Amino acid sequence: MPAAITTDLVWREIEKHVFAVLSYVNPNGEARSAGMVYIVRDRKLHLATGVDSWKARHIKLNPNVALNVTIPKRIPFFPWVKVPHATIAFQGKAAIVGAASSHPDVITALTRGMVDDPEIAAQSCIIDIEPTGHFATYGIGVPLLHMRDPQKAFGRAPVH
Repeated sequence: MPAAITTDLVWREIEKHVFAVLSYVNPNGEARSAGMVYIVRDRKLHLATGVDSWKARHIKLNPNVALNVTIPKRIPFFPWVKVPHATIAFQGKAAIVGAASSHPDVITALTRGMVDDPEIAAQSCIIDIEPTGHFATYGIGVPLLHMRDPQKAFGRAPVH
């Protein structure tokens, strides 16, 4: 029996973390992925990258992306025991937004206030991602021992 999870539970988990693997395709249809830091505002994810980066160029051509948020799991008092990370996977539509056009709060949060240089900001852009469809989860909202059983650890919830 799959884990009984809710959309709100999944969003709370996504908002607690800052790292995801972003997947996209290049013009030749070849899969690519990159680890990215993100923030969440109004149930959309925002990621920063360079205006001329491969990610930005490829996503401009094909806005269909996938993200996988990984959530480390540990056994209290036994940190040497390896436990698989919990995951939240989903698809979304991405848009490339110039840093100057993005809300200043998003830029500050993404850079943790470290980038104040207008020249660096001009070379940056934001990838705004609106999740679509469903979240597929593993190990979210279940006890650690249930992660040993894929039937109990898997969950699914609508994005909205």
